[in-house]
Amino acid sequence: MPYRFDASVCANFERSSRLEWVLPDGRGGYAMGTLAGPNTRRYHGHLVVAEPDSMERTVLFDGLDAFVEIGGVRTGISANQYPGTLFPQGHQFVEECLVGDSVVWRYRVGHGLLQKDLVRHRGENACTVTFRNIGGERFRLVLFPLVCHKSYHETSLERGDYPERMEFHPHRSTVVHRSRCLHLLHPGAQRHPVQGWYYRFERARDEERGLAHREDLFCPCELRYDLPPGAAVHLVATTDLETSPRELPEPVADQSRLTPLLVEAAAKFVIETPARTSILAGFPWFADWGRDTMIALPGVLLHTGRVAEARRLLSDYAGEMRDGLLPNRFVESGAEPEYNTVDATLWFANAIYGTLQAEWNAAFAVRAMIALDEAFEAHVQGTRYGIGVDPADGLLTQGEAGVQLTWMDAKIGDWVVTPRHGKPIEINGLWVNALRVMEWLADKLGRPTAPYRETAERAEKAFDTKFWSPTLGYYLDTADPDDASLRPNQLIAMSLPFGPAKGDHAREALGVVTRELLTPYGVRTLAPRSSQYHGRFRGPLPDLDAAYHQGTAWPWLMGPYASALVKLTGDRREAKRILREARPMLTEYGVGGLAEVYDGDAPQSPGGCPWQAWSVGEFLRAWIEDAGGD
Repeated sequence: MPYRFDASVCANFERSSRLEWVLPDGRGGYAMGTLAGPNTRRYHGHLVVAEPDSMERTVLFDGLDAFVEIGGVRTGISANQYPGTLFPQGHQFVEECLVGDSVVWRYRVGHGLLQKDLVRHRGENACTVTFRNIGGERFRLVLFPLVCHKSYHETSLERGDYPERMEFHPHRSTVVHRSRCLHLLHPGAQRHPVQGWYYRFERARDEERGLAHREDLFCPCELRYDLPPGAAVHLVATTDLETSPRELPEPVADQSRLTPLLVEAAAKFVIETPARTSILAGFPWFADWGRDTMIALPGVLLHTGRVAEARRLLSDYAGEMRDGLLPNRFVESGAEPEYNTVDATLWFANAIYGTLQAEWNAAFAVRAMIALDEAFEAHVQGTRYGIGVDPADGLLTQGEAGVQLTWMDAKIGDWVVTPRHGKPIEINGLWVNALRVMEWLADKLGRPTAPYRETAERAEKAFDTKFWSPTLGYYLDTADPDDASLRPNQLIAMSLPFGPAKGDHAREALGVVTRELLTPYGVRTLAPRSSQYHGRFRGPLPDLDAAYHQGTAWPWLMGPYASALVKLTGDRREAKRILREARPMLTEYGVGGLAEVYDGDAPQSPGGCPWQAWSVGEFLRAWIEDAGGD
């Protein structure tokens, strides 16, 4: 069943304007907005489309201003935020809102009852908006479509050359700009060619992030419909004239159990494009990142029964390997991905292991071994950004001035907030794990295992010597140079299938992490006792980046924490108690998803990206593997 919000939530503008929904199209595009109605980000819109060969996205159809006329009285059921005012204030008339694979608003206006349904077409650049008269009172519906044709990273402002052309046909109005056609299919409407700009929409979430937050939108026409009781009308916004209206999908998730809710959440991130099968790192502003994809893959694909897609994804990424490295991210424009990551390739090895454990496939195993061999040779010999094996101890070292290579990758101008040059603990945990995966796979394929085994044994022997601090009672975050900051990265070295952090030292360190870093919603990235600690994730982008990995709590780390807990203590009951917190988190920010981050200090509020793939993937993986699911 979809998530249901009643009038007490919807009419509370402060709350309902902060609850966001997203409807992905499976190709990188989406529809996105708020329960209250106003678009509070530049990224919001009823029709946001992705280019077929990249993740460059364009907002075409921002939404609708909608009014109903009953007995000569016109009432607005949409909502827009302008400087100092909210108009219309349609959220006041919402009786309930249902969010699932579609979004449904039910309104009561006087004696009239009506419903708005929004469906994003899977696999198409199209959406359907349906209005239904579900009461006994006849009314007139008046709609003002709002369009813009702009990059989703930008704000739309009035310009004299927009649109380049308008076309009016029976039952269709077309807005053309830069050779892209947005068709509004509106059968049954009385169209009035009222054209012009709406000015100074305010995007509240963008303002909080210190971004330009005012937009202008173009209205190509006015559409009027007479709706007797039981009648329904469809408006389709599309780039393809061959499309047709879509009806509401059947609800699928069982809200009494956490597993199907997380499975449904995971499906939002999987995309199929002409270029590749992949996992979007998050909605709305992330594309597909190598590290995020590999961390999210076990939960998002393997534990949702999509093993064949996991194989395709891993094969596609293997084809993009350069100098033994997987891409850090695929850029939205331009042909060459970015390779500035030390861990994406190591998580890739872990994802290969999980995929072959879930379902053995000999042909894929051979292809995977070729890619892992290439990565092994490159890391042993040394590759980009100073990434290579230290011949003195067999551990992996990395770092280059001005570059951030680990997942703690915030950068403000030329300032790398957490450079972590040298030998980060999770990187060496991942390195050992990857070597053992290579050894395992080579053995399965009947190939020599000695190079991987001997390299792994050497790194394992050095691991405790380099990283364990008996004085601190936990592992150093980096070695050579040493950094004794208490951070959660040691959890990764504890939780991996072949992780080298084990035994009494790991159990002692886990106790320290539990006391100082664990929160109900995620694991802090830095201990509060540190002078560099930031307990709040608030303010403009520079402030957010400064706090990003300096105390902010990350939900995705609950996966490694739960796995480490079960591996080291066997306490599945406690793992289940901790992971069950995902249930209320699914309705706190991005409805049906888990946020990127939470404040480190109580009361903890969600922030960052409303739907984050590795947050969902790691909660789901650990919920099934470590807590037994439900």
